Amino acid sequence: MYIIEKSRVMDIARELKKTYQVYGPVLEKDSLQVMFSRTEDVERISLTAALPAIPAKHVMFPHYKTIMRYKYDRTAQKVDITPLFDETSKALFGLRSCDLTGLQCLDRFFLGQDYIDEMYRSFRKRTFIVANTCVSPFRECFCSCTDSGPSAREGYDLNLTELGDVYLIETGSERGTALAESMRLKKADASFTQKKSAAIDTSLSLFDTVAQENKAWMSRVVNRITTGLINDHVWTYIGDQCLECGACTFVCPSCSCFNVADAVTGSGAADRNRTWDSCAFEGYSRMAGGHNPRKPVEDRRSKRFFCKLSYSQSKKYLRPGCVGCGRCAWVCPGDIGMPNVVTYIRREIINEEANRNG
Repeated sequence: MYIIEKSRVMDIARELKKTYQVYGPVLEKDSLQVMFSRTEDVERISLTAALPAIPAKHVMFPHYKTIMRYKYDRTAQKVDITPLFDETSKALFGLRSCDLTGLQCLDRFFLGQDYIDEMYRSFRKRTFIVANTCVSPFRECFCSCTDSGPSAREGYDLNLTELGDVYLIETGSERGTALAESMRLKKADASFTQKKSAAIDTSLSLFDTVAQENKAWMSRVVNRITTGLINDHVWTYIGDQCLECGACTFVCPSCSCFNVADAVTGSGAADRNRTWDSCAFEGYSRMAGGHNPRKPVEDRRSKRFFCKLSYSQSKKYLRPGCVGCGRCAWVCPGDIGMPNVVTYIRREIINEEANRNG
């Protein structure tokens, strides 16, 4: 462990800029929204800024990416195929623990199964991550309900925790340690471990007073969704409120749905492009011949929340798919973000128990 004065913490970003493209939470001048975006001026990065409107997953899993080009030479009857790997090194500076947890979900989806996504791995292996502990929650947070905050436990190269006039720096990789040593940072004594624990306890205690927009006590809902013991009228009610805009999936740090399509670029030539997709869209589950097993919107909504909360998914990805950032509740025009859906289902459970006992 190391410590660095608050006035010098951006020295880390400046050092990273020598080797990496640096991304971080930046306040956009026009929209006044905090975006996790690339900046040449690291002074624009704010470690105290609000949760970025879009998660950092777009750095490793871009909205739109040409993954391959191919060209067919009719005369020679030969096909030239060129995979397009991104060789750029990127640094994510000031990543909140919920967004880091989302990246870990993507890692297990793209890298931890039978098939490895080489494009994602190309992005991921060149990425340096500096996490940032939330010493106070934001209004929309419920990471304490999903075991994804307020501080990261793994997956980072460096983890920063604000402790008064200094930041505690924990290293999580060899290259993180190498960077700290190259900057000749001061070693932290054991007392800083206790100080960090106290800061986390304080942050957790503030959820009841600061994080007032969302609450999502999930344990019983996980049980119901896993076993399928949720009445159809609950999903119908939720489906009736869905506008099928896909916003919830696009701002979710752990959503991994994508589509692949070829675009003709010339005679015998085409690009293969990967774009974000959404299980909210009717066409997402449509099969060849026009059959759609999830045509009703309530079927698609139930699938989304099964993906986020079922035990089978948690077993597969080693945790729930929801990371408690609250963005889905923020952007949903139908008011069916994760906290409200959990509330609807828990209310139904309470009503069922009351009817049984009454």
